[in-house]
Amino acid sequence: MQGRPLHPLHAILLAFPLPLFLGALLADVAYWRTYHVQWTNFASWLIAGALFFGGFALLWALISLIRSRPPRRRHAALYFMALLATWVVGIFSALVHGKDAFAVMPEALYLSAAVVLLALVASWLGYAGARAERVA
Repeated sequence: MQGRPLHPLHAILLAFPLPLFLGALLADVAYWRTYHVQWTNFASWLIAGALFFGGFALLWALISLIRSRPPRRRHAALYFMALLATWVVGIFSALVHGKDAFAVMPEALYLSAAVVLLALVASWLGYAGARAERVA
């Protein structure tokens, strides 16, 4: 039995967090290399955008988890948990980025790298759910 594909709006919402968190990581690397304060401002805005769209994707994933039937429930739960972990680590990253620019390193860089990996896993699970087959 072929899995149900993501709703197009859910797929669009899920497409935002990974590139925005990746942009924040690149901005953190640029700040680490140059110490130009504006890079931390860029990272903060990118994280805010990722959390905004990721929050709606998380809400959609929760509704999908509640509505899913037992064959797909495990995958839906894994996807929801990965997205939740991404969002929670993203919140911590936003809090760290809210500090003074000279106080954010190296925590900001580590959190940005962690949240990019989590966003990659969450996106992978989300888009792979469209092809998840029922194991009888």
